[in-house]
Amino acid sequence: MNRRTFLCGLTLGTLFAPHAADGQQVAQVPRIGFLHPGSLTPERSRYLDAFRQGLRDGSYVEGQNITIAYRWAESREERLPDLAAELIRLRVHVLLAVAPSAVNAARNATTTIPIVAVDLETDPVASGLVASLARPGGNLTGVFFDFPDFAGKWVELLKEVAPQISRVAVVWDPRTGPVQMRAVEAAARALGLQLHTQEVRGPDGFEGACRAATEGHAGALLALSSPLVNTNLKRIAGCALRNRLPATTLYTDFAQEGGPMAYGPNLPDTFRQAGVFVSKILKGAKPGELPVERPMKFELVINMKTAKALGLTIPQTLLIRTDQIIR
Repeated sequence: MNRRTFLCGLTLGTLFAPHAADGQQVAQVPRIGFLHPGSLTPERSRYLDAFRQGLRDGSYVEGQNITIAYRWAESREERLPDLAAELIRLRVHVLLAVAPSAVNAARNATTTIPIVAVDLETDPVASGLVASLARPGGNLTGVFFDFPDFAGKWVELLKEVAPQISRVAVVWDPRTGPVQMRAVEAAARALGLQLHTQEVRGPDGFEGACRAATEGHAGALLALSSPLVNTNLKRIAGCALRNRLPATTLYTDFAQEGGPMAYGPNLPDTFRQAGVFVSKILKGAKPGELPVERPMKFELVINMKTAKALGLTIPQTLLIRTDQIIR
């Protein structure tokens, strides 16, 4: 057999060789699984763009050298376990799970496939998701939010724009766990404020929560972070305004939707961080050895039009610290 015949046969053999017995393809393009409890919205499209930017920072481009399988629960969190299992069957190389319910579903679905979390409500160590922030261990790492260091800032902001208040209404979804509430309770005690807590489990509960806050003589409203709050920012802003309540939350889009102010992480940048995590894992890093990170960028946004409608005078000392003013 001459050299040309040998090379030709080798090439054809490679092209038409059968798949391995387990069905895996040779030189398979890495596939990322994306799991979210909500639905795709224009706002979340921005987050996805930022996630893809983080991947590009690691030299991964969707449609070229990676693919992404998206699974949205459409606000039906009971679907998340099945969606997570579906992604596992697709043999994804990394799972990106957004929000506590998706993180838990992913973790229950696999102990071997790497998981990158974007979770703004859970203490990862106290909940047992990771062994420590510096060395997570296991198959999970990601971006988590440190509420004990942050919750007091919301309460301080409300007190700063409405110094006469003595009682703050706290709206929260108990399915996110107690970490946020405990942190806010500690912050309120330090400032001598009372809390009026209102559980909300669905979109229709916010209007009643705002009315109950007014009837309970609360002078301001704080909406704690949750996917439910994030998808109802305009609704919360509207009922806070109708009930004459200065209000704030973690999501900076709250001010864009008519809320008086918001202070929290820059969510597009947080998703960019998650993209960097995923790219590191695709290059061989072990999730258990990648330290958990906190969001890197935070923003204070004030809607001056809404503040004026509520009769609030924003102190100059606060305006100086504001990253964005909406007029």
